[in-house]
Amino acid sequence: MSERSEQELLHDLAERFGIVPDYYDNWGCQHLTSDRTKRAILAAMGLCVGTADELRRELAACETEPWRQPCDPVVVLRTGENPGCWSFRMPVESGEGQDVRIRWELRDEAGRLRHSGESAAPLVPVETHVVDARPYARFEVPVPSGLAIGYYDLRAHGMTPSRVVEGTLRLILVPPRCYVAPQFREGSRIWGLSLQLYALRSSRNWGVGDFGDLAELVEWSANDLGAGVIGLSPLHALKNTRPSHISPYAPDSRLYLNVLYLDVERIPEYAECPKAQQMLADTGFRSRLEALKKSEIVDYDQVYAVKQTILEALFDTFQERHLTGDGSDPQPCTNRGRTFRQYVREEGDALEAFALFQVLTEEMHRRHPLVRGWQDWPEPYRHPTAAAVAQFRATHAPRVRFYQYLQWVASEQLAGVAEQARSLGMPIGLYHDLALADDRSGSDAWMFQDVLALQADCGCPPDAFAPEGQNWGLPPVIPFRLRASGYRMFIELLRNNLKYGGALRLDHVMGLFRLFWIPHGLPASAGAYVRYPAEDLLGIVALESVRHQAVIVGEDLGTVPDWVRERLAASGVLSYRVFYFERTGDGECKAPHAYPDQAVAVVTTHDLPTLTGFWTAEDIQVRGRLGLYPDDTARRLAWEERRQVKEGVLRALKAQGLLPDGLTEDLSTVPCMTPELCYAIHLYLARTPCWMVLATLDDLLEELAQANLPGTVDSYPNWSRKLARSLEELRGDLRLKQLAAELRMLRPRI
Repeated sequence: MSERSEQELLHDLAERFGIVPDYYDNWGCQHLTSDRTKRAILAAMGLCVGTADELRRELAACETEPWRQPCDPVVVLRTGENPGCWSFRMPVESGEGQDVRIRWELRDEAGRLRHSGESAAPLVPVETHVVDARPYARFEVPVPSGLAIGYYDLRAHGMTPSRVVEGTLRLILVPPRCYVAPQFREGSRIWGLSLQLYALRSSRNWGVGDFGDLAELVEWSANDLGAGVIGLSPLHALKNTRPSHISPYAPDSRLYLNVLYLDVERIPEYAECPKAQQMLADTGFRSRLEALKKSEIVDYDQVYAVKQTILEALFDTFQERHLTGDGSDPQPCTNRGRTFRQYVREEGDALEAFALFQVLTEEMHRRHPLVRGWQDWPEPYRHPTAAAVAQFRATHAPRVRFYQYLQWVASEQLAGVAEQARSLGMPIGLYHDLALADDRSGSDAWMFQDVLALQADCGCPPDAFAPEGQNWGLPPVIPFRLRASGYRMFIELLRNNLKYGGALRLDHVMGLFRLFWIPHGLPASAGAYVRYPAEDLLGIVALESVRHQAVIVGEDLGTVPDWVRERLAASGVLSYRVFYFERTGDGECKAPHAYPDQAVAVVTTHDLPTLTGFWTAEDIQVRGRLGLYPDDTARRLAWEERRQVKEGVLRALKAQGLLPDGLTEDLSTVPCMTPELCYAIHLYLARTPCWMVLATLDDLLEELAQANLPGTVDSYPNWSRKLARSLEELRGDLRLKQLAAELRMLRPRI
């Protein structure tokens, strides 16, 4: 038999590591994954694939390395199904087969022993293999029945007359479906508002919407409007520096919160801190705040600077009044101090690493002003477990504690708003958004660099929205390394983002199944899909959803195969349906009854034009001015498509008897978006069976500009525009109250 060619070896290795050989775009065209792309993706995963010999060695490792590990790193099983088995591998010499014994114990998350056992002899291997001329055998051991959902640590010992082999694995028992709110099971359908928190104006905030504003908006929405949910863009921690580090979808960390949203004057230490009060009373300081409040855009850098000045004073007061000790290891002396220490203990290594990264970033910027990311730091500081990092931590303990304090008070404020929403009877309350990935220069990338492909980006293939494809500039997770870690990063992300509300939206949910990788140096159109362990990930999502009693929403827009949506639906994940995109085969708007019930319906998203901008084609005009169309023909086609869609909207409204008085299907009678037309579109969505309908404040307030214009960085004020009206003005807006009254009739809150 002839030796396999290098191309065959490459294709085999690519298949083993989940690189999909082809895909079909939105137009039904097949795209084959090139050998160059396969090789580049494998290299980004950390494999050596430059020559045929290297390919052979990697393939050989695929065959042998699993046998050297007594246990799989993790096993995910669903309750209600066959309990299943776990595997144990060990060397078994000739004649020892009848003498193999496996002894094991199973402990829960608290370390309590739940089960133990020993296999009965003789054990019969289910598979054998030879590694380096040594015979190995794999045995299967049944998982104990009756286990509750949760995480378990299993330790096992395989014994023969000549050796003892020890192995460990993480066993995860998951429910078959995500949590479903009782109201939805009982047939209730709710509505709510969605917004960008930074965009809120108020008489008391410091130039950016904050958690205090959110609390007021929740109170008004629940009591005056009858809303059941408040949808928020990600509140993830950012560097808060314009223009490249303000996108909530490219955060510094998805584990922790953006302290820019802190309502500084509501932090308890403010009332105890004369220094902070004096600073705030200073005429110059007040003038800076007034300028930030009056600005039409959020000045992230300046808002963060003024808040940090006060926050440092509050932290000093906190240490003086609530902690005691020598400064290097303070002990709590008040209930508030004890609460802080408990928070730090519960957050553990993740918070420690996050806070330490912030301090390292400050120090590295001081030492090396031109250094941008941790990849350019001096080598001893590039990994969180390095000795130099531990030494740095020991000498900077108070500053590390400052950043832990900031996260604690942010957690207090957001948790308080979530509790307020529940106490006001909101069925869902806060609806959060988990971004797909992190900025490669951020703390999460530093902390989890061992599971990230830092030499590749994720994005999406060519489609009607982006004919050349999209590169989001974010590093993808390496599937086999994520699994080898016991899914630690994924679990922590879910837990931290499910703490503060009743629903969580997973951005680009198809990433649970497959993600479009773009190796560095290649265009987006040359990317390829990589498969992920979807069944394991969906199971963990369901487990954390049930534990937190929070609904899961999957953002399933773009190139999403039908089978993915079917599997998500079976797992209890709500679909995300955008009015602009819900079309029949002939291009008409889907009738309300054609929407799925297990879904969230919205008119638009942060990456799309507002209703007012859509109707006037403001987005097309802006894209044209910025040169984002390849030629005039593409721009004319966009105008023509927009005209057709708007005509379809008018026809759909007429068919439902919702076309406002005085309007006809003739576009010339509707040159711009009107409040009545805006409300009609929202009532159209309210008639769908979707469990939730969200109306964006931008649409209800007739905002023209969209929050984010994909494909731009500094040529458009992304993630910066404030609403034209303040919270105080919103309370008196009769049009909002009128629409809310009609939505309540269609979707009464139980």
